This record gives sequence, structure tokens and C-alpha cells, in this order.
Amino acid sequence: MQPFRKHTGKVAPLFRANIDTDQIIPKQFLKRIERTGFGEFLFNDWRKSAEGVPDQSFVLNQPRYSGTSILVAGKNFGCGSSREHAVWALADFGFRAVIAPSFADIFANNCMKNAVLTVTLSEHEAADIARKASEIPDYQLSVDLESCIVEDTQGLAARFHIDEFTRHCLLEGLDEIGLSLQHKAEIAGYESAHHVPSAWKS
Repeated sequence: MQPFRKHTGKVAPLFRANIDTDQIIPKQFLKRIERTGFGEFLFNDWRKSAEGVPDQSFVLNQPRYSGTSILVAGKNFGCGSSREHAVWALADFGFRAVIAPSFADIFANNCMKNAVLTVTLSEHEAADIARKASEIPDYQLSVDLESCIVEDTQGLAARFHIDEFTRHCLLEGLDEIGLSLQHKAEIAGYESAHHVPSAWKS
């Protein structure tokens, strides 16, 4: 998993509350068996009409937000079903971090497993960032996980809290498999010491 230490990127504002995982990646796209290729379907029902025509008023369809890697949204982002595909779609589209006043727990946990940082700021701070991203062309933020600070060049310096286990996993690029492999020697030792012949074989 790619470590997350400090990232600077353009910001896309989608400041709506209760954006659920079915909007992030609609159910009809969950048939894929790979983790990749979901980015083109991110927010599909908002980005396109029923006939598949792009809605140019939607933020991610606007040329000024091309190449954005930080999303700022409203409270309770990622609510709804537990589908990890929602995070796969965000990551595949190019997002490294999502900023919101609050996140659904399962969604935030899935983000940690896929090197996407969830940054919880106050509603006022998130709204201010969304306003700047709407008004300032090519508005950028720097998100520093080592110091837990979000900064811009307009004077913002907002501190965020993240639990130490999640922070450690993201800084070191460790998913659940990576965490287990840190104890490879102990696992091998246990298996060697507890080898039991197959008693059911005659």
C-alpha cells in the first residue's frame, strides 16, 4: 500500500451532507472483480444523465477541477452500505484525501485500508475550504499527516485529529496483510513449534 505522509493537490468541492456509498459508486458497477477501473463510474448518477450524457454543471465534469486529488464534502460522508468499492472508485479517480466534518465509520476504515486519508475538520473549516475551492482557480491544499495539519496559501492552518493506529498504518503504507507480515518471524516460529502430523492420515 502506498504510504501517505504529505500530499499537496487541487481541491474539488462537493459540500453536501450525507453523501452515501450508492452515490459514490452505484450498485450496477459492483460486478467487477478487480479493485481497479472504478474511477470512471465515480458519482456516475450525478455526473451523467440516464442517457449517459455528462452533466457539465457537476463539479467533477468541469475542466477547472481536472486533476483534483483532494475532495471536500459535507458531514456524514460515506454513509449507507459498507461497500469498499466506494473507496476504490475515489482512489482510482485520483483522490488521495477526503475532507469532511464527519465520516461513516465503515467508510473511514475502508479508506485506511486503501491509503486514502480521511481528514475530519469542523463544519466551518470544511465549508471555508469548499468556498475557496469554488471561488479560487486551481485552489490547492497541503495535507500533512506527520504533523496533522491542513494548510493553504491563504492563511489556513487547521489541525486535525486521527487515531494513532490509523496514522501509523497510513504513514507506513500498511494494510491488514502488511501488518501481519511485520510479524513474519514470529508466525514462522509458531508454525514450526506447533507442527502436528496429520493425525487423520493412516
